[in-house]
Amino acid sequence: MLVTIAEDGGDVVILDQTRLPRETAFVRLRSLADTAHAIRVMQVRGAPLIGATAAFGVALGLREGLTLERSIDTLAATRPTAVNLHWALERMRGVLEKSAQAVRQEVAWTEARAIAREDAAANAAIGRHGLAVLEPVAARKGRVEVMTHCNAGWLATVAHGTALAPIYAAHEAGLAVHVWVSETRPRNQGQLTAWELAQEGVPHTFIADNAAGLLMMQGKVDCVIVGADRIAANGDTANKVGTYLKALAAHAHGVPFYVAAPVSTIDFACSDGMHIPIEERSAAEFGALHTPVANPAFDVTPAALIAGIITEHGIVPADQLARVKP
Repeated sequence: MLVTIAEDGGDVVILDQTRLPRETAFVRLRSLADTAHAIRVMQVRGAPLIGATAAFGVALGLREGLTLERSIDTLAATRPTAVNLHWALERMRGVLEKSAQAVRQEVAWTEARAIAREDAAANAAIGRHGLAVLEPVAARKGRVEVMTHCNAGWLATVAHGTALAPIYAAHEAGLAVHVWVSETRPRNQGQLTAWELAQEGVPHTFIADNAAGLLMMQGKVDCVIVGADRIAANGDTANKVGTYLKALAAHAHGVPFYVAAPVSTIDFACSDGMHIPIEERSAAEFGALHTPVANPAFDVTPAALIAGIITEHGIVPADQLARVKP
């Protein structure tokens, strides 16, 4: 398991995910601008990792002598959908506004480290709780077939992953687990999931996005586990575009559909999925097409299609998120 973010000599070093799986390369972030660029172009991606990176970005901005407001505003403008970004920035604001100017920079680094440390611990707990979903299936069938979408493994977090955390926990526990990995167009983050699973020795099969419904119809999928970029207070969940179609197929074929995410991904101020902003990304991600392109990065899965939200505090019904509200 590679380190996705670390400190080195006063700078922040990230794994450049735009170059995976072709090559493994790291990028040094020395400034607020470096951090904003890394988030915007998806050198770091995945809601939890974006949040942790943004927290370190605030510390870098203060080191440059920039104001707290400028640092937060610059980072907040990078990507609109992933709520962990805004959650981390507001947490940094709350702590730093109470700190004297003389110690703000030190406090910023300390708080960023705490956010990163807590993300790793939360994701490990998600793995333990999610294992309870997979164990009964493996006990009954001798193996468990899981489908996922996009990449919500340790590449998308500080450590362990969200949707992949239960899979890693199952593999480490000796369960026979196999993963159907959806390619996830247009950015093909499914390739990152396949690369991750290969690194960990977890059996998997890479599939075209539109093969998912057929596999469920054929009874080859026991459950679906995906991550999330923002969960509304009513349980509606935004994740990489294509997730909603998998949830519909799972519902049609009686396949349990789970979302795995830390509580920091739940936006209790957002009443429902209709109020989640959907990021529209560049048409260039499709390649050189000379035709109009729509490229929404996310879609919203209604709470009614979700069997449960796997959080660090346990598995919660999607319509009962108040139980884990901080």
